[in-house]
Amino acid sequence: MRKKFILPFFVLAFAVLYSCTERSNDIAVFEHFRYKGNDALFDREFDPQNQYLNPVLAGFYPDPSICKKGDTYYVVHSSFSLYPGVPIFKSNDLVNWEQIGHVLDRPSQLELEGLQISNGIFAPAIEYNPYNETFYMITTSTWGIGNFYVKTKDPEQGWSDPIVFPQVRGIDPSVFFDDDGKGYILECAEPMGGADYGGQRAIHMHLLDVENDVIIGEPKEIVRGGARPEDRPIWIEAPHIIKKFGYYYLICAEGGTGLNHSQVVFRSKDVWGPYIPYENNPILTQRDLPEERDDKITTAGHADFVQDENGKWWAVFLGVRPYDFDMTNVGRDTYLLPVEWPEGGWPTILPQGEQIPIVNDKPGLNPDPNIPPTTGNFEFVDNFDSEDLGFTWMHIRTPREKYYTVGSGKLELRPRDVTTEEIGNPSAILRRQQHTTFEAETKLEFYPETEADFAGFTLFQNEEYQFLFGKTMVDGKTSLVVNRLEKDKETLATVELTGRDRNRPVYLKVTGDAADYSFLYSFDGNNWETLVENADGRNLSSRVAGGFIGALIGLYTTNNFEL
Repeated sequence: MRKKFILPFFVLAFAVLYSCTERSNDIAVFEHFRYKGNDALFDREFDPQNQYLNPVLAGFYPDPSICKKGDTYYVVHSSFSLYPGVPIFKSNDLVNWEQIGHVLDRPSQLELEGLQISNGIFAPAIEYNPYNETFYMITTSTWGIGNFYVKTKDPEQGWSDPIVFPQVRGIDPSVFFDDDGKGYILECAEPMGGADYGGQRAIHMHLLDVENDVIIGEPKEIVRGGARPEDRPIWIEAPHIIKKFGYYYLICAEGGTGLNHSQVVFRSKDVWGPYIPYENNPILTQRDLPEERDDKITTAGHADFVQDENGKWWAVFLGVRPYDFDMTNVGRDTYLLPVEWPEGGWPTILPQGEQIPIVNDKPGLNPDPNIPPTTGNFEFVDNFDSEDLGFTWMHIRTPREKYYTVGSGKLELRPRDVTTEEIGNPSAILRRQQHTTFEAETKLEFYPETEADFAGFTLFQNEEYQFLFGKTMVDGKTSLVVNRLEKDKETLATVELTGRDRNRPVYLKVTGDAADYSFLYSFDGNNWETLVENADGRNLSSRVAGGFIGALIGLYTTNNFEL
């Protein structure tokens, strides 16, 4: 009887010893990532075949621009110093969007080294030119190469390297192709001859040689100041031209991207102007509504128009879902509303004094259950079965080396001495926090050897504003730690892992509810211990941290950690 059990026990002991000696202490292994949103705003019944929810893309998808070819729509968004750059989605109904990649997905297209997280790619604009059957995406690389466009015949097959326009010195460029085949580039720029007051901007237009991708001649200032110059408006920007009823309609954002944000419109019989403002501007804003209201959306503006297959016009634009006065962690979402455009008249997105509706009618929708949702209360799970990262994941700045492998149910991150607290490219992959109320969970296998070794979560707003939650060494003991950064770093809690817990995989969970963030851990994924409850998460809001991005949830490791 005794001899029967000696060999199996020996084999088991050897296998355990072998696995312990073979495992790499240099690698952080994440076995899954799960994210679930539960916002009260989305907790309502609606008919997905005939109605849709605003926002149509929830979370950090700002500065939307849209175009159409055939029965397919494409929308792009700002990405700042995240890589790949400029997320691009397609749709056949303007409501159900599928991400098809990023426009700038090669280092030759996007260099972000040394840039602050809210520098980089500002306000892309996408346009389809039917005369040469080519798509154009034009944008500004702030503190980088400046204004440029890339182009392609098929947005799902990659884009060209940048074609730079040094004559375009402002931001928010767009391209307009007229019926005669001529092209024009518009931009928001310093007024010619200098500004008359602080915050004054102008819209300039350049003639584009479409065949040779060069600008011809000098620009012309077509709008100075804004819709009502006598009121000294600020930040006329994000220009787009639409030709209709024999007019050139110029739509622009105005008032800055904060609470006074709005959309205004001008028109002219000649593409070069003069452009006359609509007497009932703005055609979209939420600044005239009471502060205390239900289902509050703020900062609406930065719109672009598209016409559907039935001739109806629609606007995509950005807005914010605050949980307190001007306080949001999810960033600026993308919204969709119909445009009322009477024959020969002026377009209006939303009458002044009206709120952006959350549930909206649009008959004939057909959501595909195989396409991940982009709005509402949904769950996202990545089991890391694919051989590469999905489009939802991003890096901080342009990677110069591959520090991860993915597949067979694991994401492996190699620690490096770059941290999320410096302007570099850390070993981290991140996705958007898309809900005010959410939870995110992962399973981590990591064996720190020094107090400089760390792996776990980063909740990232910028280098100085974030949370770090993970496994490290504290006073020579394997521990879990939660750090909060708001310029200064504060350790909110540590717990020593003792006995066999030191060398077991650990489940980490983060929950958020408006400004309250909690941090939990488990060894079986079912029974959870709270390490920190209701930490102040306002450091993840742009109101506190500054900048233009929304909070990101990252899986992260480094060998240069400081408690």
